[in-house]
Amino acid sequence: MTGTGAPQGAFSRVVSGSLQALISLEGLVDVAAERKRLDREIAELETMRAKATAKLDNPQFVEKAPPEIITKERDRVTDLSATLAKLITQRSELG
Repeated sequence: MTGTGAPQGAFSRVVSGSLQALISLEGLVDVAAERKRLDREIAELETMRAKATAKLDNPQFVEKAPPEIITKERDRVTDLSATLAKLITQRSELG
């Protein structure tokens, strides 16, 4: 353990309510392959978020689109951002 109490090596964090568990991935998961998978998924979600944000930044889209479509795109950006934050945290925990 380091001075901060964080485990060393690759691990997965599991959270349920106020309970948190860290599970070592050493010997269970191909950590290098998991890093690559997460990197690909993060890049894909960043592209999707950028496209949705570009739509919302386009005045013509906002003027012409029905309000429910604009709301849907805003919700999409919010959801993509939340998912990205989780994946980036998972990726950083793999080292």
